[in-house]
Amino acid sequence: MANGGPVANVRARTDERASHADAVQSMFDRIAPTYDMLNHVMSGGIDILWRKRAVAALEKAPPGAILDLCAGTLDTSAMLARKFPERRIVAADFSREMLAKGRNKAPTAEVVVADAMDLPFADGEFSAVICAFGMRNLAEPSRGVAEVKRVLAKGGVFVTLEFFKPTTWVARAFHAAYGRVVLPRVGGLISRDSEAYSYLAQSIDGFLSCDDYEALLARSQFQSITSESLTFAIGSIVHARMDL
Repeated sequence: MANGGPVANVRARTDERASHADAVQSMFDRIAPTYDMLNHVMSGGIDILWRKRAVAALEKAPPGAILDLCAGTLDTSAMLARKFPERRIVAADFSREMLAKGRNKAPTAEVVVADAMDLPFADGEFSAVICAFGMRNLAEPSRGVAEVKRVLAKGGVFVTLEFFKPTTWVARAFHAAYGRVVLPRVGGLISRDSEAYSYLAQSIDGFLSCDDYEALLARSQFQSITSESLTFAIGSIVHARMDL
């Protein structure tokens, strides 16, 4: 693990699972104070629109609790609380500082510090799970998917919003210019943590493609798997269901 930082390539993380998890957790704790500002400003606010579309996809979920996995600073949890005020909303993330930073956004949500690969919830506890920009940071995404399957009730819906490894030339060009140049330099300058924003850029190229992720969901026995490309395939929303 170079320079003590997290491993970018998801296929190279397994042997360093614990150290990768510790490094990513420490990284997000460090950048929590400036994370919201950088996230919205550097995306031009498009991340907010993407989150709204991902949250809207949960309308097809059966009644019951919703888990916001890798909740970060609770942007998605706040949207969930507004859209589904009658439901129990649980925000889980392994960065205590990120959760604390966004706690006031969703005061009705339950906040839990938890590892996405070892969730402290009962089998079938949730009717829906949403994960926005979190799966690519896991040491073993397959374990994260397995945990989602375990805590999701039959008929439940799993929605993933993510920057998958780009496959189109437009997406590759964008990530090459923005992810490898603008994000590390500007993010590092404002947050004073260039290593963190270099990793966030590298983690996209080191992650699964959308097709690979769909195949992982299929192997994990999810059904009705579909994907929706966002803004020239720069991001994607993947929908899956645990059929009855």
